[in-house]
Amino acid sequence: MRHSALALLRHALTGNRSWAPSWRDPAPKAAYDTLIVGGGGHGLATAHYLAKNHGITDVAVLEKGWLGGGNVGRNTTIIRSNYLLPGNTPFYEKSMQLWEGLEQDLNYNAMVSQRGVLNLFHSDSQRDAYARRGNAMRLAGVDAELLDAAQVRAMVPGLNLDSQRFPVKGGLLQRRGGTARHDAVAWGFARAADQLGVDLLQNTEVTGIRIERGRVLGVETTRGFIGAKRVGLAVAGNTSRVAAMAGLRLPIESHVLQAFVSEAVKPMIDTVVTYGAGHLYVSQSDKGGLVFGGDIDGYNSYAQRGNLPVVHDVMECAVQLFPSMSRLRYLRQWGGIMDMSMDGSPIIDRTPVDGLFLNCGWCYGGFKATPASGWCFAHTIATGQPHALNAAFRLDRFATGHVIDEKGAGAQANLH
Repeated sequence: MRHSALALLRHALTGNRSWAPSWRDPAPKAAYDTLIVGGGGHGLATAHYLAKNHGITDVAVLEKGWLGGGNVGRNTTIIRSNYLLPGNTPFYEKSMQLWEGLEQDLNYNAMVSQRGVLNLFHSDSQRDAYARRGNAMRLAGVDAELLDAAQVRAMVPGLNLDSQRFPVKGGLLQRRGGTARHDAVAWGFARAADQLGVDLLQNTEVTGIRIERGRVLGVETTRGFIGAKRVGLAVAGNTSRVAAMAGLRLPIESHVLQAFVSEAVKPMIDTVVTYGAGHLYVSQSDKGGLVFGGDIDGYNSYAQRGNLPVVHDVMECAVQLFPSMSRLRYLRQWGGIMDMSMDGSPIIDRTPVDGLFLNCGWCYGGFKATPASGWCFAHTIATGQPHALNAAFRLDRFATGHVIDEKGAGAQANLH
């Protein structure tokens, strides 16, 4: 069933009684050509592009819970491609281009809103760094504008520009950036993959990876063994645990990242704003709530919950930037498990095990990368070779020294 205005009208006139399920609920087969472990945004996007771009439809996505129950549904929905380094810029710009046509590709309303992303700067040195980033973006064909304080004030009137400690001196704006509805992204990719013949296996937890003579044979699950010629891992913060089943020790750590939403208020922020003097990013949802987040909790964890010190820090930054937020009630908080790499950049590559492929290390950038991650991971799995856009995201770059240190913070996962 294709979604359209006519279909919506037809179902409305019949009392919405004939809607079909968005995807099937099949029983697992004994074997598939390809298995994707992880039913989040990256895993579902990979399955979709395997079928759409490469004609590989004998594919199953294995999810231990429900589709979209992990990080894809636990983020602040921001999409952008304002990166500096050559390894990252073309990849995230490809993702931005895919976002722009995603709803037509999937025939699903992912609520992509290109409302702009504004990164504020508060000092002369920070302005110079942002000017460098903007120039690098423009040289790579990515839109970027450097705004002064007056332009920022006109764009976001509620900002505290005149703080004595951290005055806002301007910002770097990417107008094509914005937000997308995270749940709808997962549902859209799931529906599209299912329609191309992919099996979506929920409540199917992987408990082991069967390897013989250096080659993957399939995976053990709570629903029995499922054979496969190729297995792709896209399990975000659980990557280290799943990869350990194949004897792999990876250069990543798992940390909790919290996010928050306030009560609904009248339109207050019509763009995405990030705070340059602290770690805060905030936008306003279609329901009116302010959605925001900040730093990861500084300890290793696999738990999807956080602790109060980060809550205090994020709220402090929010009120410093928007004093009026101090009068709002905050409704809820949630946590996602970030797979933090040592240089802050992702890994999309083959592994030393023949037929086993890896997609991880997304740090704070996982949601915005969803389409390009699936596009490139599908290419890598289908051909056995990296796509040009993920050639720099090699697993062995930490051994060879070819790191992509976008933040310039060194090899400490908690700093990325």
